[in-house]
Formats: sequence, C-alpha cells, structure tokens
Amino acid sequence: MLAEKARKALAKKAAYGSDLLLPHGVSTVEERSIDSLENLDKRLKEASLLSGFNSDESGRAGSYFQKNNAVIYQKVQEAYRGQVEIMSIEEALAKYSWLKEYYWRNVPVDMDKYTAQVELWGRGGYFIRILPGARVKQPIQSCLLMDEAGECQRVHNIILAEEGSQAQVITGCTTSPSVKEGYHLGVSEFYVKKGAHLTFTMVHNWADDFHVRPRTGIMVEEDGTFINNYILLKPLRSIQSYPRAVLQGARSRARFNTIVYGRHESEIDLGSLIELNGRGTRGEAISRSLGRERAKVMMRGRLKARSNDAQAHLECRGMLLSEEAEINAVPELWVEGAPQANLTHEAAVGPVNEEAVEYLMSRGLSRDEAVSAIIQGFMQVGIQGLPDVLNNMLADILSFDSGS
Repeated sequence: MLAEKARKALAKKAAYGSDLLLPHGVSTVEERSIDSLENLDKRLKEASLLSGFNSDESGRAGSYFQKNNAVIYQKVQEAYRGQVEIMSIEEALAKYSWLKEYYWRNVPVDMDKYTAQVELWGRGGYFIRILPGARVKQPIQSCLLMDEAGECQRVHNIILAEEGSQAQVITGCTTSPSVKEGYHLGVSEFYVKKGAHLTFTMVHNWADDFHVRPRTGIMVEEDGTFINNYILLKPLRSIQSYPRAVLQGARSRARFNTIVYGRHESEIDLGSLIELNGRGTRGEAISRSLGRERAKVMMRGRLKARSNDAQAHLECRGMLLSEEAEINAVPELWVEGAPQANLTHEAAVGPVNEEAVEYLMSRGLSRDEAVSAIIQGFMQVGIQGLPDVLNNMLADILSFDSGS
C-alpha cells in the first residue's frame, strides 16, 4: 500500500522550493560497520565534529552513525541502557510490530517526489526511543554523512519520547571533504507523549553543490514540550523544508529556533507550521537569517489556532549583507473556529543598522568589528546546550570580513 502510493507520487512536485531531477535507485557500495567511533577515518571525524558529533562519545548518552546508505555504528552508553534505545529504522520495524502505527503517520508517504523516493529506495535512518519516565541528562547524538559524490542519501527517522521522559538529541548532516555534490532526502517523525520533553537540534553542514529536502512531522500530546533548533551556516545549492508540529494535547508546547546564513549561490526555502489544537497550547517560531553574496533566502512561518485559549508568536528577521542577496519573509496567522485565540507576529528584513555601527566605532571598534558584533547579537535566539565546537564555529563564521 505504501509503495503503491509512493510510486504514484514519484513525479509530484513539492509545494515550495525549486524542483529537482533526482536519481533513481540506490548505490550498491557496501560499508563496513565499526565497533568504535575511534576507528572512523580522520577526515570523517573532522567532518562530523563540525556538525556537532563527538566521536569520542564523551558527554553523550548514545550514538548513531550512518555513512551513505549504511548504518555503521549504533550504541547506547551503559549508564543509559534501559532508558534509551537506538537502532536503524529497519531493525526497529522488525523488532516492534507496533511501530507500524507510527511509520508514515506524521508525514504522508505521497506528500511529494521526495517522500516517495524515501519509501521506495530509502536505506537507514535512526529509531530513537526514550523510555517512559527516563531523564536523559546527556545528549543523544547522530550523524548522517555522505561520502559518495553525486549520490542520493534517503533516510527515514523516528524519535519517540515516551510518557514523562526528557531528552536532547543532536543530529548532524554533513559530507566528507572530498564530496562536493549530491542529494539528501530525509523524513523525520517525532512523537512526544504525555508530559514528555524533547529538544532536537539539527545542524546542516553540506557542500556547495548539495540539494537537501527534509520532510518533518511532529505530534505533541498533553503537557508535552517539543523544542526544535535548526542551524545552517555553510553554503549549499538548495534546501527546502517546512516542518509541521501538531499540538494535539492540552497544554502542549512547541518552539522552533532557526539560524540561517545564506552565502554564495544558495537557494534556501525554510519555514515551520505550528497547529494549536488542544486547550491551553503555546507555540513560538523564531528565525534569524543572513543573506550574503548572491544567496536567496525565503523564510516562511504559519501559526494555525483551533482552540480559543491558544497563544503563539511568530518572528522572522533577516539581515542583508550584500546588494545581490535576497531575503523574503512570509508570516501567516490562521484562526479556525477559535475567535479568542491570540496569535502575533513580527517580520523585518533590512541592512545592518548604520547608527549602531557608528556608535560601536565611537567606542573604539573598527567597522568590521562593529558589524561582526551586531551580526552575532542579531543571530542569538536562545539556543542552549550546543557543543562548544558549534558555538565556536558559529562565532567564527559570523565574524564579518569586508574583504571576503
């Protein structure tokens, strides 16, 4: 049934973003599993580190590593066994018959050609389950890495935060230094059960000629909380993503934090949709984007309320750093049968504030130092718990150099 729906959608264009001519089938290159992340090639360690993945696993509750279309490593640390499960999606579907109730539930298999390809030719993707009542104090990490030029990685991920659990997941998507072009299609489904708290941080660190099409759906039950952090700092050819969070349970909450730095010829089309269905639901979507060189950035956001006491805020802010860059902000507020709902938004796109630059220069900073300070302050959206390497990389990349 799923395969039949997928085949019928193979030519279906996405609602947003540029259309892609995708390769069919899957690479036959085999990858060997490893028994320790220390056995990773040095270049892969370095690439994964820049996407937030710690190969020595210090300060991590568990790890998942996929190279191309093969899962080469998965492990839960001893201290968290019985609290966390990590395995490939194929292994999880074989182990748990009930998982089929969640598989393709939050993301339609026939949404577009990208979801269709994941169903028909997908390999791997992680299943992460935080067991009921577990308080996982250290982050769970995963890395999806491409080491074959021109190939397409297609993964299906499911994260299940059981009732009363609490966890943080950091996922990095990246390429080895020698790979400059390719495709990544990723379907991710999140299920946050009653009273659970899940923080998910995604770091995209692709190459200049990569095309990326994530498809994401989130369901949050009563008193559950979902926080999504998305970071894109490196150039790529194109990306289009529009995750949908459904706050179904009473007093459920969701927050999206998005940091984007568009450079070179990147075509970036990102957004989020929060549906506030349950009583007392709360939502927030905060995005910051920089546009430089000839990058094109589209920031979309939609809040949809169906409960009278729902409250949510949407904020899209963009800063242009060159004359040829483009940034567009498209905020939307929808209310359906809930006249007492309270939805608000702010949207702004503009250049660096010259008055602020001049003030900082009067305090002894050079122009580049002043602009860099303003940019770094602008890009702060309150993401907590990032590894030091990511915080340092964020600061380095956002350091403005008028000569570059």
